[in-house]
Amino acid sequence: MELTIYQVDAFTDRVFAGNPAAVIPLSEWLPDNVLQSLALENNLAETAFFVPTPADPDHDFHLRWFTPKIEVDLCGHATLASAAVLYRELGWAQEEIRFKALAGDLMVRKKGAMFELDFPSRVPAVTDPPEGFGEALGAAPLEFLKAKKFLAVLEDEAAVLAVQPDMDFIAGMPGDGLIVTAPGRSEGGESVDCVSRYFAPHAGIPEDPVTGSAHCTIIPYWAEKLGKSNLHARQISARGGDLYCTLAGDRVLIAGQAVLYMKGAVHVGDGWRGKS
Repeated sequence: MELTIYQVDAFTDRVFAGNPAAVIPLSEWLPDNVLQSLALENNLAETAFFVPTPADPDHDFHLRWFTPKIEVDLCGHATLASAAVLYRELGWAQEEIRFKALAGDLMVRKKGAMFELDFPSRVPAVTDPPEGFGEALGAAPLEFLKAKKFLAVLEDEAAVLAVQPDMDFIAGMPGDGLIVTAPGRSEGGESVDCVSRYFAPHAGIPEDPVTGSAHCTIIPYWAEKLGKSNLHARQISARGGDLYCTLAGDRVLIAGQAVLYMKGAVHVGDGWRGKS
């Protein structure tokens, strides 16, 4: 069996930046173990798979995401990458794409050169950090909060850049990884409202380059702190990426660019048949 595969750099306007995602369109679902094996073989933070849902009046596609280790309930950059493939490579012509996903109903709209994700807001609540967290992070957070992901607030961008966390400690924390964030700063006249990094060693991703789903928590936090609903966020990993976000009630709109890096074919063979 041959499958078409695309690799897209998301939340960037150039290759070799942003967050790379693999996208594999399917006509029907393959067994979960095959999807997980494909994701492991790709060895990217996420591989997205989608299947058309013509009999479903509320959705256009069923979308799923796999890291090299697990299936996740929400992924921003691989959703953006999937939309880029649908619009630019597969001829999708509607104003929006309606996805059915583990996290609920998701939509993507084309906005000029960008794609805008319509995702659920995941508002964090203040909690106590686990014992030894400051030592494991290498810095004492100003605030520590939790939604699905933990959120540690530091003083400034330099403090976020300096973090070198104990990955074994972070992997042992309950929940879906750790966001480290701080206020942004103006750079050459360009205003950045907040910066962040995200670590998910439990999912086989020591540090994710640019994480759309993390901004479901980052944006409600900083929108309240800064008193504004439109924010320019930057993830300051080595590859880095920009996200243009709006808090809209219980939704977070996350816009960014995407660039096709590669198109190819995956040869799966028939050894998976009969397995589950």
